[in-house]
Amino acid sequence: MRSPPQPPDSKAIRPTSTKEIEVASLIGTAREVVLLHRGERYRLRVTANGKLILTK
Repeated sequence: MRSPPQPPDSKAIRPTSTKEIEVASLIGTAREVVLLHRGERYRLRVTANGKLILTK
């Protein structure tokens, strides 16, 4: 006999869909932007080769 399904973990992040954002809309003409996540600062920057690097 199967056990009933468990309720989802309320602490887990389960996106209903993936959001797509153009990097240029975040950075504009700059080479980097600072992102704030849960009180922490992260740098997203574009390299000379056009690659992205995210650092804390």
